[in-house]
Amino acid sequence: MSTRVEKPRSAEVDRAIRLRLYQLMVELRDFEQRAYELFLENLVRGTSHLALGQEAIAAGYAVAMRADDYTFCTYRGHGHTLARGASMAAAMAELLGRGNGMLHGKGGSMHLTDVSHGAMGSYAIVGAHLPIAAGAAWSAQARKSGQVAVCFFGDGTTNIGAFHEALNLAVVWKLPVVFVCENNQYMEYTPIRSVTAVEHPAADRASAYGLEPILVDGNDADVMYGTALRTIGKARDGGGPSLVEAVTYRHGGHSRADPATYRPEAEVREWLSRDPVKRYRERLLAAGVGEAELSEIDARAQQKVDAATEEARQGAPARVDEIERQVWSDGGSAWRN
Repeated sequence: MSTRVEKPRSAEVDRAIRLRLYQLMVELRDFEQRAYELFLENLVRGTSHLALGQEAIAAGYAVAMRADDYTFCTYRGHGHTLARGASMAAAMAELLGRGNGMLHGKGGSMHLTDVSHGAMGSYAIVGAHLPIAAGAAWSAQARKSGQVAVCFFGDGTTNIGAFHEALNLAVVWKLPVVFVCENNQYMEYTPIRSVTAVEHPAADRASAYGLEPILVDGNDADVMYGTALRTIGKARDGGGPSLVEAVTYRHGGHSRADPATYRPEAEVREWLSRDPVKRYRERLLAAGVGEAELSEIDARAQQKVDAATEEARQGAPARVDEIERQVWSDGGSAWRN
């Protein structure tokens, strides 16, 4: 079948936008590297799933989105949440299980949520959030608000029933939703290619729902931003949903406990050479952006992470008496009785 491969159109991206893309990617990279360091200090509570190497996808879409648009993501969602403008200090405190965390220390790494910034939750159940994203898009459609829901998920989700159900419904009702598959090649420890009948698990299935197959380089920030503009614009203009497959690679294992020794060394080296942050920095330098300007962005990002880390460390541990709050719409748990 014919699958559209999006090509970079660097000259079409405004300089200020490109600097913003770079800034976001650096901040997301530094945040997750710090999270890993804090894990080594035994300060991160529960498990965590890092998206090191996948920053261009989160940055490209976040920069293209409107402030009141919706983001839905998986348990690998630190970057998507922060890219929408959520507090870095609150996110870091949440990872540390502190009371000043985004969810008062109750959600941890896998459930970051900041509705005030359109980050509508990180979902630990694979595929569970796709129908919810469709529901949010339906709400926007009914209210004629012009909002768009963007739903990020991994390659393994394409083999889950909810993926197909949500796509079908979104097309039938022409919902303003964009589904973005972050194909990092592995569903936990299993290569996606070994358990899927088609080469491109999302793009090659798009035509079954009457959608254009869109296959993009998920490690190219310009491509991701251009793709985001096109698909979000289509949804906002009443053109219905899109399905994007962004091909990328996670630099580490599935979770913090996974050394990822199942991956071929040559494959890892090849993908590390396509690091989206380093690649974009080199592109900006080649385009005439000065080394000093980029180094200043790097320094500010590190300072931001340092400040967030210190604020998180200063937070008091999450309180046990908070455990029954915020579990239902009225903030309490009396409905259970």
